Amino acid sequence: MKPSNWFVRLENAADAAVVEVMQAEAFGPGRFARTAFKVREGVAHCSNLSLVGLSGEKIAGSVRLTPVMIGETQAQLLGPLTVDPAFKNRGLGKLLLQTVSDMARSQGETAILLVGDAPYYASSGYKPVPFGRIRLPGPVDPGRLLILQLDDSDMPSGMVRAGGRS
Repeated sequence: MKPSNWFVRLENAADAAVVEVMQAEAFGPGRFARTAFKVREGVAHCSNLSLVGLSGEKIAGSVRLTPVMIGETQAQLLGPLTVDPAFKNRGLGKLLLQTVSDMARSQGETAILLVGDAPYYASSGYKPVPFGRIRLPGPVDPGRLLILQLDDSDMPSGMVRAGGRS
């Protein structure tokens, strides 16, 4: 049965355990070795830009944004985007992406970076980063490095590091 309506809200502290279980099921124990996870390590995700999607009372998916710097430009790193397998292919992932990007734009963010499947994220406006323009401190398939520009500024360039300006 496909839900006709999703309810999307900000993630709260009580959701963390459910979100962690979904992430573990989706990405496995090797997720912590991936470069994007390492960039986010030790940095709190933005509580005002982290969402859960509900089907009734059940958390069916989540998305988080974490502050990063790309060179000298403040940006957000998306991830993980996770949807419970029982609710996949029903539009929740796309709704979470659209909602979080709209919220980030309204809060003055300029860009959201992610490592993911270009065909999936392209429909939400994400574009491949030109080779070498943005670098992460670890291995990443360059074809999976994507960015969503939230304003008319130039695409940032440089090394990605966790957190905001120091």
